[in-house]
Amino acid sequence: MTDPLTTELLDVALEAARRAGELLRDGRPADLGVAATKTSPIDVVTEMDLAAEKLITDFLAERRPDDGVLGEEGASTEGSSGVRWVIDPIDGTVNYLYGLPSWAVSIAAERDGETVVGVVTAPMRRETYHAVLGGGAYLGVPGGEREEPRERLRCRPAPALDQALVGTGFGYRTERRVGQAEVVRALLPTVRDIRRGGSAAIDLCDVACGRLDGYYERGLNPWDFAAGVLIAREAGALTGGRPGVPASGELTVAAPPGLFEPLQRLLDELGAWHD
Repeated sequence: MTDPLTTELLDVALEAARRAGELLRDGRPADLGVAATKTSPIDVVTEMDLAAEKLITDFLAERRPDDGVLGEEGASTEGSSGVRWVIDPIDGTVNYLYGLPSWAVSIAAERDGETVVGVVTAPMRRETYHAVLGGGAYLGVPGGEREEPRERLRCRPAPALDQALVGTGFGYRTERRVGQAEVVRALLPTVRDIRRGGSAAIDLCDVACGRLDGYYERGLNPWDFAAGVLIAREAGALTGGRPGVPASGELTVAAPPGLFEPLQRLLDELGAWHD
């Protein structure tokens, strides 16, 4: 039986992501520039990141005023309902800045600290991925006038490690990038190939729908992976960090059973969790 609260949270997340995605796709200025930087001069924020986060948080405040919020661009409220929204208004900001298509809006809802809903919309792909804890992962939007045909997502059967196409990403601090380059140097000869798409949320959804065999990254924030990890997991992938540890900023790994274990073990041996 579907939980009415979870159904409501999914509906709210889908609508918020749709509105933000349309704003970002249709409202991107031709002369878009950097509004601010964060951890380094290449870790950028645009005016559209700020506008999209405000749109989402205003919508959530209207529909779910007692909920908490954690957003990449500074939104932070505690709430009193036991529900917290984890928001990345543009995952893949550098791609968005340059006019590349691999960027997404990522919205997750936590209930009592556990992620129960995840939505990732990639407007330039015209794709929306969503998952409910225990309810599977889907491509397409259910319900209402905007209902689309839905496809149940399943990650690929696990290939051998040397046949795996693996996605990753890099941090913005020089010292971290040096370490990540060393991990890639050691990992590349052991897999089919490595891809760097520029959006953790999309990479995790690509694992869910079989466009990548696996994915790993160090240095993510909760808003980068909260929705995507749930979607990948509900599509049959295993997710985690170092062996025995959940996915976190230290390390996030996603892959189907049979690939996850050797990939996680190798990344641990290579020190992918260490700057």
